[in-house]
Amino acid sequence: MYDEDDINSVLDQEIELDSPLDHLGSLAADSETPKPDPEAMLALLDHPQTQQRMLAARAFSDIEDRRATPHLIGLLQDPCPLVRVSAAYGIGRNPSPDAVEPLIAQLNRDWNGYVRKGVVWALGNCRDRRTLVPLADALRTDISAVRLWAASALAQMSQVGYEAVVGAMPPLIEVLVQDPVAAVRSNCAWAIGQLCRELPSNVVYATAVDALIQAFAEDEDLGVREDAKASLLGVGDPRGLQLIETLEQEGWF
Repeated sequence: MYDEDDINSVLDQEIELDSPLDHLGSLAADSETPKPDPEAMLALLDHPQTQQRMLAARAFSDIEDRRATPHLIGLLQDPCPLVRVSAAYGIGRNPSPDAVEPLIAQLNRDWNGYVRKGVVWALGNCRDRRTLVPLADALRTDISAVRLWAASALAQMSQVGYEAVVGAMPPLIEVLVQDPVAAVRSNCAWAIGQLCRELPSNVVYATAVDALIQAFAEDEDLGVREDAKASLLGVGDPRGLQLIETLEQEGWF
């Protein structure tokens, strides 16, 4: 059973500002390593030992098996944060509409930032309209690591529908302009680019492109400027493309 020092040691191994798009790879088994046996892992999800519950929950970040989801939802309230964060990753790999409300509730009450980070990633993977408000709130108010993941999770609104895309734009633009952490601004630029592809040429689209142009031209961080440029190129907006060409010809970058 883990004591407090064990928990802190494992949590300290997490990288605070890693990308949710990259981090999942560290949870998955090596391509040459056989995946865990789903039947064995399902049985361990209710094991009385904390370590066994954690290992089983973490296994389902690599295994797709819908039978695990109800058990993982229950483990979101486990006393051990390692189990809770592993359950969140497992739900992210095995999303379900039934998991949305429990994930939102855990995001609102969990004291552990690593758990909230995993919950935000799982909420994005649920691709559900109900996740828009809590993800926007996390993007605006949580710690930097959670804000970064919330930005990427909001990009998933592209698969939810037009109204969800429109709802996700204001917080992403706001944080792109104002957040003090460059990595968070970069993820906002990336997410805005993803969402712009789902929009017609309307005022929401124009406002989003303006924000990307501003970030490309004015942000003090080179990484943010590069991500804004990549989004503009991906969207293919004529104004953005013209600005990129002009600034590069004039030797700004």
